[in-house]
Amino acid sequence: MGETARGWAMPGKKRVLRLVAQGESYERISRVLGIPPGRAYLIATGVPADGGDTVTHERRRRPGMLPSHTQRLVNPREFNPTSHDAVERWIHRRVLADAQMRAAGKGPR
Repeated sequence: MGETARGWAMPGKKRVLRLVAQGESYERISRVLGIPPGRAYLIATGVPADGGDTVTHERRRRPGMLPSHTQRLVNPREFNPTSHDAVERWIHRRVLADAQMRAAGKGPR
């Protein structure tokens, strides 16, 4: 393991592969080691998880390689809520504080 500028140890390939061999997911490995899952995958395989590298048949046989869907390790699914409680409360407070907005909320007369 090497040292980073802040004195934190960067996990090595053997350590990451040992966790993979124990059946841990890259998401779990990232939490254990305190690094992003895509970085754990890169350390273990030498292949970036974002799909930006050509993966040959030989590379696919490397220990720790996932068969597909590695993009999720660096770009997890987005969550786009249709509403947010804090925003709803903010709007409600603004309406209560503004008579013109309250009147607009009542619609045409």
